[in-house]
Amino acid sequence: PAESPKFANSVAAGNLIFVSGCQGQNDDTMEISDVFEEQMNTALEKVRAVMEEAGSCMDNVIKTLILLKDVKDYPKMRKTELEYYQKHAPRLVEDPPASTFMEVGLARPEFLIEIDVVGVVSRD
Repeated sequence: PAESPKFANSVAAGNLIFVSGCQGQNDDTMEISDVFEEQMNTALEKVRAVMEEAGSCMDNVIKTLILLKDVKDYPKMRKTELEYYQKHAPRLVEDPPASTFMEVGLARPEFLIEIDVVGVVSRD
């Protein structure tokens, strides 16, 4: 919306990629599922798209900050995260990123999760 501040969805600085918080809203349809796992997968797909746009991949995520609306979703978050990594970032299954999670109020009441990421273009 016009009243929203402008921000970059990511910024690269040298080998580092900083990905702004990705939430579970489908940007094509503007729909927001009320199913936690669907929002988590949507958010992770956004992270993956930004990492690939920066010339990298999900395997190069080195730090995550996961914001949950409700701490009761923590077990679902970790299960969904593992399943996503198994499919799209197998390196992270064995060598997971540093990770922090917090229970917070999110920008909209429908949002259940938001993921903020630091990655690298290359681990070499």
